[in-house]
Amino acid sequence: MRYLLYAYILLFSFCVSAQEEKSPFTIDANYFYGTILEHNADIAHLITGHQSGLILSYNQKTFGKEAWESRYNYPDYGVSFIYQDMENEYLGENYGLYAHYNFYFFKRNLKFRIGQGIAYTTNPYDKVANFRNNAYGSELLSSTYFQLNYNKQNIYKGLGLQAGVSIIHYSNANFKAPNASTNTFTFNVGANYMFGYDKQPEYIASTEDKQFKEKIKYNFAIRGGVNESDVNNSGQYSFYVLSAYVDKRLNRKSAIQVGTDVFFSNFLKESIKYYSVAFPQDNVSGDEDYKRVGVFIGHELFINKISFVTQLGYYVYYPYNYEGQIYNRLGLKRYFGDKFFGAITLKAHGAKAEAVEFGVGIRL
Repeated sequence: MRYLLYAYILLFSFCVSAQEEKSPFTIDANYFYGTILEHNADIAHLITGHQSGLILSYNQKTFGKEAWESRYNYPDYGVSFIYQDMENEYLGENYGLYAHYNFYFFKRNLKFRIGQGIAYTTNPYDKVANFRNNAYGSELLSSTYFQLNYNKQNIYKGLGLQAGVSIIHYSNANFKAPNASTNTFTFNVGANYMFGYDKQPEYIASTEDKQFKEKIKYNFAIRGGVNESDVNNSGQYSFYVLSAYVDKRLNRKSAIQVGTDVFFSNFLKESIKYYSVAFPQDNVSGDEDYKRVGVFIGHELFINKISFVTQLGYYVYYPYNYEGQIYNRLGLKRYFGDKFFGAITLKAHGAKAEAVEFGVGIRL
């Protein structure tokens, strides 16, 4: 799991890299109160109270110095910390660190935040001491949160207020079983303070040519990592994914993708052996091929050197039935120059995660 931590630390450095001008910026604090959503009947015994906690954030404001800032209505970027009491003896408490973006709408009174990071849980699954915690199979978790706030900044000498709703997700993406995960829906209220409120520069209007054209690009990527089957204590195994796809930029923000994946998942090889012996009624011979081949369509949203990727795929070579023939992928890419990129993506079947993929690639 330490590789996941290292990757997120690098991602944080990319997302909140230093700029020449650091002022103004804001800090904000939110108290939240809510409940775990029962997305899976297997976690019903873990929902025993209302969760509460704090969200503390640093937000660097933008004013159009870079072209992408005006393109997205001058968003903020920053880091945030979440403390959450899960109000359940088997779940314990969670502490998370995130990189985030804030996007503004309706005359900048409505703020939408998306944060991605890593969390530490104090009471993960243990086959002897805590076998009832089937949500978190490891101490370190991948975590995502979304927040929608009515936000008023600089009401009086830099001080402002906000209130809204948040969804906080924790999962280890099958890095280690079990991994039923949790999603908490909360109401939040808080205050913000703007440093440099009396020195705000004017927003710089975009001077970009709206007519943007780019030839079809060819992409090649290799992804990998470690994961485990849904059988607790069955062992962690490496996996590799080879991907090739083409993309076409529709404009400066968006591109569409069409491509193929080849999956080499060693956990699936071991799972086939296990089910052929343990569950003969499932008619698994043990000789089924563990490899899979999929085709997919996707979308890429470009923000600065970071982009958000969403893909929907279908296995065309599927010799062993595992979670259905439709899969999906979402995550982040970071470009180094015009051609090379690194990526952290989550591959899943609907809401059921299979793996966190760490990848590198080239766009030609």
